[in-house]
Amino acid sequence: MNQISSRHAAIASSTRIAVLCASWHKDIVDQARIALFDELQRLGWPLEALDLFEFPGAFELPLHALKLARSGRYQAVIACGLVVDGGIYRHDFVAAAVIDGLMRVQLDTGVPVFSAVLTPHQFHEHEEHRRYFAAHFVLKGREVAQACVQTLVAADALAQRLAQAQA
Repeated sequence: MNQISSRHAAIASSTRIAVLCASWHKDIVDQARIALFDELQRLGWPLEALDLFEFPGAFELPLHALKLARSGRYQAVIACGLVVDGGIYRHDFVAAAVIDGLMRVQLDTGVPVFSAVLTPHQFHEHEEHRRYFAAHFVLKGREVAQACVQTLVAADALAQRLAQAQA
């Protein structure tokens, strides 16, 4: 095993990740959850290091992300949800509140927070859109898992450099 992969394995073995999922359109959001769990495992994270939390909707995600980030138990938080455009402007406010809230959590706690909260415009409850967004959430689940791992590895490298600079 080379230096990078052994360090990566060490990070994976000592890192807990909280995964938050909104239950609104659960059948679609679950595609992101399944894909991100599969991808994290492929990247070396054991299932035992992943904790799943489910909430009614995306609007609740930032509050619970904050509680989990502040707990000291998790080195990363991943949020998954779907905010649909139901033909009124409310979805824009919900989407902005969720994304702004998740960003605030990571800035306030120093714990990386990742978003697979999607806000498609003109989502319709017909089979074609449901199929399309279910497939899209698979891609987003993989991408958010990769971003999480890359960030944790980069944060570890940064911490090591800062410690060396202070020594």
